[in-house]
Amino acid sequence: MELSVNVDIEKPIKEVWKAITDFKNCTSYIKSIIKLDIIEEPKGTLIGFKWKETRMMFGKEATETMWITDYAKNKFYQTKAESHGSVYVSKLMVEPNNKNTKLTMSFSSEPQTLFVKIFSFCTGFMLKGFMKKELLKDLNDIKFHLENIK
Repeated sequence: MELSVNVDIEKPIKEVWKAITDFKNCTSYIKSIIKLDIIEEPKGTLIGFKWKETRMMFGKEATETMWITDYAKNKFYQTKAESHGSVYVSKLMVEPNNKNTKLTMSFSSEPQTLFVKIFSFCTGFMLKGFMKKELLKDLNDIKFHLENIK
């Protein structure tokens, strides 16, 4: 499954970048994240930054371990997670849009086991719609937070 969502934020790229890399405080403005525990915090780079993130998914708490695999400051960072027989890759990108910033999040999942491949084939269309809504909620939470800072 692959999908992408974006929002336009009325702030410069550097402010949006600061918000999307503020892992220590993101639970205060991204409503879906219940808890975030940092596991590894390399100095001077985002590559290898690793954390456990707990969210509400389908009415239950779900915790995933994620880490950053690639980044370019003030442009993008890419994360990876491996769970429930799948590999998940997400990417947050910032780019200029006139005086504003376009914040885009892409997400892909790649089933690794036969059972998960069959399950994904049968339910993928429903999961894609759900995931798209959830990603857009996160982006809108970031947008609201940034545009309402006094």
